[in-house]
Amino acid sequence: MALDERWCQGQSGGMSGCQIVECLEEDGVVKFASRLADGARIESVILPIRGRTTVCVSSQVGCGRGCVFCATGALGFGRNLSPEEIVWQVQAARERQECRVDNIVFMGMGEPLDNLDSVVQAIRVMADPHGLDIAYRYITVSTAGHADGIRALGAFNLTNLRLAVSVNAAEDTLRDRLMPINRQYPLARLKAELLAFPKGKRGVILIEYVLLAGVNDSREQALQLARYVDGLPVRINVIAFNGASGSGFSAPAPEQVRRFCGWLVEEKLFVRERRSRGQGVLAACGMLGVGRLP
Repeated sequence: MALDERWCQGQSGGMSGCQIVECLEEDGVVKFASRLADGARIESVILPIRGRTTVCVSSQVGCGRGCVFCATGALGFGRNLSPEEIVWQVQAARERQECRVDNIVFMGMGEPLDNLDSVVQAIRVMADPHGLDIAYRYITVSTAGHADGIRALGAFNLTNLRLAVSVNAAEDTLRDRLMPINRQYPLARLKAELLAFPKGKRGVILIEYVLLAGVNDSREQALQLARYVDGLPVRINVIAFNGASGSGFSAPAPEQVRRFCGWLVEEKLFVRERRSRGQGVLAACGMLGVGRLP
């Protein structure tokens, strides 16, 4: 773990008013914290993967959706980010890496579809050849299941933009408990919007599934997920819980993660086990904002 002091001290955000105040690195993964013009704080992550550079950006200060296994959700909602504050994170990452950013994922702090207008404006700047020149097919918007937002995002016609959905349970009672957004947008409503969403040339939706030991990792729950995505063109990313402090959940053993993935493969689904990176600097999925207030 290392602090890149020269980069931290040298980065300020011009019109956005953002400034890097902390940056930590572990095995090539860089987490950097930005202080915004009003003093609020966000975190972003740089992930070098197979010769490419992915930036995980935040869309809000904190998050109001309250997923019980997510440390960021425990912060509560601070405010939405402006388009400039979102784009700033990518530009800062470019300067840190001194190379082209190849891939953007809206998987940082916040529910992107709760801040749809700013997110779409930022995406357009990122994709514009006179902006950051990153094609829509290399930009992924991840949602906790905001069905109205998915419909509204599709109406913008951002051809080939990628959509990821955090599911984590394919049965409403359990998903209600894990993800309060499900009480507003139950699974049936969410699936209807996923079926209608314009999928572009790649034609797939990414399904994110965080495995919680003894909670959502059984064979029956794998079969429920398989039945839920039937008829949808999906790729499923399975990731073991990262251990947000005080959540009361724990990660399943590696062999259980492999078993769960195997049950999905038996159902003829495309599945990837996503291995966490950056846990030592609290940069892994669901860990942004640990120990920090917005």
